Amino acid sequence: MSVLVVGPSWLGDAVMMGALVLRLKAARPDRRIAVLTPAHLDDVVSRLPGVDETIVNPFAHGSLKLGERAAFGRALRLRFDEAYVLPHSWKSALVPWFAGIRRRIGFVGEARWGVLTDARPLDKAALPRMVDRFALLAEPRGARLPAETPTPRLAVSPAETAQALARLALSDQRPAVALCVGAEYGPAKRWPAMHFAALARRLAEAGYAAWAIGGPSDAPVGAEAAALAGGALANLAGKTSLAEAMSLIAGAALVVSNDSGLMHVAAALGRPVVAIYGSTSPGFTPPLTSEADILRLGLDCSPCFERTCPLGHLKCLNDLTPDKVWETARARLAARA
Repeated sequence: MSVLVVGPSWLGDAVMMGALVLRLKAARPDRRIAVLTPAHLDDVVSRLPGVDETIVNPFAHGSLKLGERAAFGRALRLRFDEAYVLPHSWKSALVPWFAGIRRRIGFVGEARWGVLTDARPLDKAALPRMVDRFALLAEPRGARLPAETPTPRLAVSPAETAQALARLALSDQRPAVALCVGAEYGPAKRWPAMHFAALARRLAEAGYAAWAIGGPSDAPVGAEAAALAGGALANLAGKTSLAEAMSLIAGAALVVSNDSGLMHVAAALGRPVVAIYGSTSPGFTPPLTSEADILRLGLDCSPCFERTCPLGHLKCLNDLTPDKVWETARARLAARA
């Protein structure tokens, strides 16, 4: 049996998709699983256990291109027996439909009764965590989720970490803490650069190297934090590929991160995580590891799930002090010493 999974466009969601893949494989180890994924996530998706093949999705997020989707789908005809569509948009279900895949499974989303053969209602209250929602699709319609959702995992070899360190001229003489300074969703998820800088200085005083890690859009906040840190923070944001970022995270003693895709990467790599939440909720997208400390202020106005603070003050993050994060990070580092 061959299965096509239409994967998400966001990094963290792509990592959580690993729970669905593991459940599908556990039920039928003979399943061959291919994932349709954006090119920028291929380095992550291809490492998820149980993924046999990745197919690059050529359509940008938000782009319809109906004719091109039809041709792309028809090129996949006769290859797959089932499809699992994780994004909730109507257009995300079109490729399996055009491919003529017999069983097409997903949540109802944008009135997708015509393009899915098994369009399921989603009880968000019963399933607050996104990872559980993904995993539930592997079960028969109407089934309850088993007690344990598989934990997504990623693997990076020591050789890959060493190669990344060498290319970036980073020393391995001191243990390093990775600071994931960005969040693609918006500034209401980003702990301030000045706070990251203060944390980097505390880490340097304690004998740790600090690396600012993120994608190209995170380069400005990484540069700001590095400038404020006075030499205590190496700004690598926007200077690595996603594979290199994963390699650096795999080699870090600890990861301090906003609620972001790299937070989920760190958890899947088995790294201890200090996770900082502002406008979002750990009840929806928590770091999936037992070695995580979740920091949030729990203000009356949060979680608002907005990209920018609707009240203009961002107290949920501004008032979460570097001292608090440092004390949590120090305790976690000490526990692993």
